[in-house]
Amino acid sequence: MWAIYFFIGFFAAIGISQIYFQYVRIKSKKMLENQQTIFQLVEGSKDVIYHFDVKPGIKFRYISPSLDKFLGPGTIKEAFERPDAPFERIHPDDYDNLCKKISGKLDYNQILIQRWKDNEGIYRCFEEFVTPIYEKDQIVAVQGIMRNIDEKIKLQQDLEYRIYHDALTGIYNREYFENIFTKYDEEINSPIAIILCDLDELKSTNDNFGHKKGDALIKAAAELLNQFSSETITVARIGGDEFVLLAENKDEIDIEQMVKDILKEIDRYNDRRSEQLIKMSIGYSLSSYSLGHISEVFSEADKNMYKDKVRRKQPIVERT
Repeated sequence: MWAIYFFIGFFAAIGISQIYFQYVRIKSKKMLENQQTIFQLVEGSKDVIYHFDVKPGIKFRYISPSLDKFLGPGTIKEAFERPDAPFERIHPDDYDNLCKKISGKLDYNQILIQRWKDNEGIYRCFEEFVTPIYEKDQIVAVQGIMRNIDEKIKLQQDLEYRIYHDALTGIYNREYFENIFTKYDEEINSPIAIILCDLDELKSTNDNFGHKKGDALIKAAAELLNQFSSETITVARIGGDEFVLLAENKDEIDIEQMVKDILKEIDRYNDRRSEQLIKMSIGYSLSSYSLGHISEVFSEADKNMYKDKVRRKQPIVERT
């Protein structure tokens, strides 16, 4: 009897073993399939995924194929052959953050924004999530996921442009001027000058020739005044027919000359036309400091502009 039980147990054990090994094979196959699926997802991702060893020496262990799509063919090969190549492609202003990233001095909880030069010499913008890898309290590698945000940046720039530029003329609008106005009034203390320019007879142009002609006149005036814009001079349209030039670090001689130059440009414009001439009243004011004082400068320029408008309306009396 015991022999019967022995053989039953023996064959049962064999059956269980076969079942177990079959289970292991199935599980291993599924694990392999899962790994292959994950690998395919990584390889096919539009995001750039990488692993970069810092110690004992710098080298890339992995870079996903999408990097070549963004920076150009051969970029990945270059990185594997010369691990220091990224230091040559990084934008100069982002170089310090790249060094901090591989030295452990970066705040890895923050999204990192970096610009990388492609094969055409154009900088492409990426946001990056970085994970440091430590051994014995020393950083030995970094892993990251980089996502190209060129379209996002362009959308943001387009939005900012629309927010701060006048839709009709393309120059800065009142909102942008008020931001600059506030900065000089509350944050920046600098010699400041304001020139206010007001189109004369715009209503007459609109009434007699239509608003399209009036709009054309406004655009012409904006284009003329915008010739004087620079790093220290902001030109904006702040009303229907009113423009402002805000100039930094200019003295009275500079401003007087600028007003003369504006009037010369108006004369040149009008000499080429027989109708819809630019007629403009101009007033200016300046101060050796702007902090807490710019409202007064603006008011004084406004008063001087209206004085000029009144003067221009007075009939010219010919001498006999």
